[in-house]
Amino acid sequence: MKDRWLVGWGLGYAAVGAASLLLPLYALSLGAGPLLVGLMASTAAFAGVPGAILWGKLAAATHRRRPLVLVALGATAGVLAVVPAIASPWPLLVANAALWFVVSAAAPVLNLVVVEGVPSDGWDRQFARLNSYQGYGWLGGLLAGAVWNALAPGVFGAAAAQRLFFYLIAAAAAAGLVVVRARYPPSPTTDPERFARVSRELHRRPWGAGRYVRTIPFGPGRVYWALRSLRSSRPRDGSADRPPLAAVRERLAGPLGRYLLAATLFFVGFSAFFGPLPAYLADAGYATGEVFALFVLSSAGSAVAYGVAGDLASRRDPRWLQTAALVVRTAAFPLVAVVGAMGLGTAGLVGVGALFAVVGVTWAVIAVTGTGLVSRLAPADTRGEALGAYTAVGGVGGGVGSALGGVAAEGVGYLGAFVAAALLVLAAAGLVASDSRAENAAPSQCEGTETAD
Repeated sequence: MKDRWLVGWGLGYAAVGAASLLLPLYALSLGAGPLLVGLMASTAAFAGVPGAILWGKLAAATHRRRPLVLVALGATAGVLAVVPAIASPWPLLVANAALWFVVSAAAPVLNLVVVEGVPSDGWDRQFARLNSYQGYGWLGGLLAGAVWNALAPGVFGAAAAQRLFFYLIAAAAAAGLVVVRARYPPSPTTDPERFARVSRELHRRPWGAGRYVRTIPFGPGRVYWALRSLRSSRPRDGSADRPPLAAVRERLAGPLGRYLLAATLFFVGFSAFFGPLPAYLADAGYATGEVFALFVLSSAGSAVAYGVAGDLASRRDPRWLQTAALVVRTAAFPLVAVVGAMGLGTAGLVGVGALFAVVGVTWAVIAVTGTGLVSRLAPADTRGEALGAYTAVGGVGGGVGSALGGVAAEGVGYLGAFVAAALLVLAAAGLVASDSRAENAAPSQCEGTETAD
């Protein structure tokens, strides 16, 4: 089958999924604090954007995809293989940024590859398939990390087990390179300009079940396509083009603008919590394997809840569903710090694990309803720009929030940082809940458009 090469990319993403947590934990073992761990998450969010832009331009200019995908996998394996030789924490900040630069660089190229020779009405299925391989690879990497770090430290010692695991996931990325090289599809048949045009059109209509997969935020490279959709447009009266920023502000004003403000707040709040979270768990005494297991629970909670969240959103008011999920997160973030610091042994680990699962489930609700609300609030002719703005807000909020969370944890402690993150999320919940006029106005704004599934 022509998609077998995606197994190779899934192996690469398994390596990235494991490294996304192992890198900050390794930095902590070298003496890093919450500030550096937060900065690692922040730079990861920002480093992918120039990589994606550069690789996207190269793919469009050279019409060659395979070398760029192979370089991304090879560079991923190289970075991971070099990390064990690093003996101080700050160089890991550079290594982490380099990792996300090369991983995110492949994002626009992969979107081109998966639609080669496929009619446009089948593109949504191809995008969903790509995200599925990435998602299962990511979860597999976390599971492998949980098992390895639960068993290997007793054999090799904690530090040696971490270094050895870097070599193992580097080998997984290298194996992915071999699979992609052997199974990559024939020469491209789709013109990049046509792809970009139809891709923007896909943003303007529902995707069916595939849209729930599309909401999973695997990597900062998603921001690339978001920024590509933020284009100025010629006014309908035939006058000259408006300045790009003015045009974007005009198209994203009103109820949609207020929702994007709320989204900015909750994305910053989420990242202010997750940025220093690995440092908190390590300082609270959790072993590396236990930290991996907690993140597996969160990812699994999201995975099992996407379908349920989509069904609920089709039958209930999505604004109130999202408000409820945000309020639950408001309570869960500080509780993680409180329960984790109580030193209850196995009972404490189970309690924190339950909170992680709840956080994962709430993300599924927020991800699904967020995309739906933006689509509903945006007029049909600006829906692509609105969805692009929403994705860009998530990427920028992730970078800013991670840095703020690290600074807050360093300055006022983990509980203070998590409370601050929760207050940002609570403020966002208040905005979403109070703006009922936006939801009531949405049908008239989207008159004549397709209905969601």
